[in-house]
Amino acid sequence: MPQAPADPQRPDHAADPGRGGLTDAEVASLDAHWRAANYLSAGQIYLLSNPLLTVPLEPEHIKPRLLGHWGTTPGLNLIHTHLNRVITARDLDAICVWGPGHGGPAVLANSWLEGSYSEVYPDVSRDAEGMGRLFRQFSFPGGVPSHVAPETPGSIHEGGELGYSLAHAYGAALDNPDLLVACVIGDGEAETGPLAASWHANKFLDPIHDGAVLPVLHLNGYKIANPSVLARLPEEELDRLLRGYGHEPLYVSGGDPGRVHRALAAALDRALDHIATAQRVARAEGVLDRPHWPLIVLRTPKGWTGPAEVDGLAVEGTWRAHQVPLSGVRDNPEHLRQLEGWLRSYRPEELFDAQGRPLPQVLEYVPRGARRLGANPHTNGGLLTRSLSLPPLEHYAVPVERPGTALHEPTRVLGRLLAQIMADTAERRNFRLAGPDETASNRLDAVYEATGKAWQERTLPTDEHLAHDGRVMEVLSEHLCQGWLEGYTLTGRHGLFSCYEAFVHIVDSMVNQHIKWLKTSRALTWRRPVPSLNYLLTSHVWRQDHNGFSHQDPGFVDHVLNKSPEVVRVFLPPDANTLLCVADHVLRSRDQVNVIVAGKQPSFDWLGLDEARAHCARGAGVWTWAGTETGERPPDVVLGCAGDVPTQEVLAAADLLRRHLPELAVRVVNVVDMTRLLPKEEHPHGMSDAEYDALFTADRPVAFAYHGYPWLIHRLTYRRTGHDQLHVRGYKETGTTTTPFDMVVSNDLDRYRLVMDVIDRVPGLGVRAVPVRQAMADARTRHRAWIREHGTDLPEVTDWTWSGK
Repeated sequence: MPQAPADPQRPDHAADPGRGGLTDAEVASLDAHWRAANYLSAGQIYLLSNPLLTVPLEPEHIKPRLLGHWGTTPGLNLIHTHLNRVITARDLDAICVWGPGHGGPAVLANSWLEGSYSEVYPDVSRDAEGMGRLFRQFSFPGGVPSHVAPETPGSIHEGGELGYSLAHAYGAALDNPDLLVACVIGDGEAETGPLAASWHANKFLDPIHDGAVLPVLHLNGYKIANPSVLARLPEEELDRLLRGYGHEPLYVSGGDPGRVHRALAAALDRALDHIATAQRVARAEGVLDRPHWPLIVLRTPKGWTGPAEVDGLAVEGTWRAHQVPLSGVRDNPEHLRQLEGWLRSYRPEELFDAQGRPLPQVLEYVPRGARRLGANPHTNGGLLTRSLSLPPLEHYAVPVERPGTALHEPTRVLGRLLAQIMADTAERRNFRLAGPDETASNRLDAVYEATGKAWQERTLPTDEHLAHDGRVMEVLSEHLCQGWLEGYTLTGRHGLFSCYEAFVHIVDSMVNQHIKWLKTSRALTWRRPVPSLNYLLTSHVWRQDHNGFSHQDPGFVDHVLNKSPEVVRVFLPPDANTLLCVADHVLRSRDQVNVIVAGKQPSFDWLGLDEARAHCARGAGVWTWAGTETGERPPDVVLGCAGDVPTQEVLAAADLLRRHLPELAVRVVNVVDMTRLLPKEEHPHGMSDAEYDALFTADRPVAFAYHGYPWLIHRLTYRRTGHDQLHVRGYKETGTTTTPFDMVVSNDLDRYRLVMDVIDRVPGLGVRAVPVRQAMADARTRHRAWIREHGTDLPEVTDWTWSGK
């Protein structure tokens, strides 16, 4: 590795790893750094000016609004200080995921101390002036958030919503064999469902090809207002729980800084020795038994080193220290006196020189260059991203001699492409497929020709495709799949999350947070674009007739399209070749959340590969071969569609109109990129009004068949000139266990209903086409009687193909 640049404010230091215990001088250096970080953290919460306390503290030096979280911050500072020591002593490539992300003051303080903050934000220099800016900007208008947000160097985890830190840590460690990922888990986070599932991620970590994760369970006793469960468990019960999860716990506790420094240093050295041994025996000796990885349980008082008591009430070591221990500092002279005493207790004159620069003792263990936690390139994953080498789609496309006559399973076709990507990345290992136990069910099992399913537990003769080095991640936890891929993509690698459509809602909140992260990151020039997070939603609403109502929900698309337009994309490819083109596009993209909804059941092939490429590039377009307009006059009606089953029903309706109402000029428009329906002012892919009107017309009726809830189409198009002429059919929350065609009939999305809609909405057609409308209504009645007698759909439905006549 290239030599890191010298730090003029840091002395050369050849540290002993400390396996035999710390010397008094080493403890003093660690304590100086920890006190400096605590001082900077408290200063961010309170101080508007006077950062070095060069004059007595006055009310005008205090921020008008006091925001932030003090309670967890001293413990985070302690962990950061000691990670610095082992990184320096062992030359570790390490990052840290800070689960209590609301402890933002700590990570900001440490980034400033190590110099990485000033490198990213030169105006926040490592001196008194920069310290003042660091303090002022925290939770202040025009400044930075109180959480460990994208603006914080060294962060890949926001922590505003708790539960995801450990999954993110394991995602970062996958395929990063030389990386150590420390993960701090707080009291409250330890009680969440996603975190509870994440303890099982160690069963998927390959000690040969993956890095190591070192969880630090930071128990300070309380959440916002209540005691935390794990902190109150008897030590023996907590130990059994953690060992049952497959860890070897190491315990550090107390409130005496000197003793805790020595104990934490010893625990870290023991944990890192354990990790090094486990990796050595796996890599050099071929021992594939799953290691019992170490874990540190750190117990420190909540609000440690802060005010012990305020207004006669205990604060330090209680829930009252969670946010701002002294809230009336501007108006209450006693609170102001306490604050000044608190800040001066860190002895800032021993930590910073007259210009506000950290003194050498404070920086003795701070790593250099890219070894610093705030500067490690894995936390700015775009710096390490290498593009996927995607194979030519011609090798996987299905031939289409005539539209709507041959059938393929779109996701099975995609599976062959993914298998090749897996094979091509076998050496580089920068692509993963994740899903909740559904890879084969979703017809993607061709990938097993190139890689197995990650698995570190015992295997049985009946098992299939399990492999220690597998890159398919299957676990029945959508939270884990999402968290793994977030950590994986944020550290510069590529992935795809395949899920049943109805159950991807389990990660609604997680995708919210990831989209917010990406939106903020895009505005930061120093953060490089990272690979997109890609969803493949299959086993979708229209083909869940066998599983029934519980498996029928297409609303994830609505949820995603509520989010930041510059980040989100939604694709509904109507057939196998368009799915290939969409997949090729999203796997090349950066800084986005892409949602693809595609079926796994046999469905018609409509477009050849070249046509599919052109159609996907447009995002929405007229299928001239499917309509009957001649170009001599505007169409009488537009049939719009988005989604594979709606497309089939629209094409079947167009076929019926050709036969029964040949004089009618029909235009068929298919939408593959849902964001094309938005105005161009609201989304980068949106259409101008002129483009939209040219496609859908400004004054002709539009009957639109949509895959999901129909009101989404109205929301996307409500400003368009012809919106009053738009009639949308879609899923109306009506479902059961029934036949495939009965699902569309029950929701009025079927071909017969669409023909009736056309007759009802084309001016003057209703009177002329009464017999046709009546025949369509009779077909729906005949359908209901048929399925109740035979249990299958009408032969005219199951045997239908596109005739084009």
